[in-house]
Amino acid sequence: LGRLATEVANLLRGKHKVIWVPHQDTGDHVIVINAAKLDISARKAVEKQYYRHSGYPGGLKQASLQRMLDRHPDRIIKLAVRGMLPKGPLGRSMLRKLRVYAGPTHPHVAQNPVERALPARSRKTSKAAS
Repeated sequence: LGRLATEVANLLRGKHKVIWVPHQDTGDHVIVINAAKLDISARKAVEKQYYRHSGYPGGLKQASLQRMLDRHPDRIIKLAVRGMLPKGPLGRSMLRKLRVYAGPTHPHVAQNPVERALPARSRKTSKAAS
């Protein structure tokens, strides 16, 4: 999740371009598909909590990563990327260029998006096995 969010945040900010400056929105539009297939450990799925507040007294809501993955897998990636973008109007305009879809299909085929695959997560070998 973190590696994906970092890559997406850099694309949204435009840090891969020669013309990048921190005070302008030079980033690209990004489409993330298969958000429901995130590779997350079982412990992280149970222990990581997401919090939001309704604005009313006693209105603090919490949900585990597993519950969010079952109900809204797209929000997990959006929240992770949002934390990596600048806070303020510039970051909000960058976040508007992010589209996340739970499945493999998306309605942006006519824009001819360039596919950018991320390398698979390498599983660390335990010291007891070696």
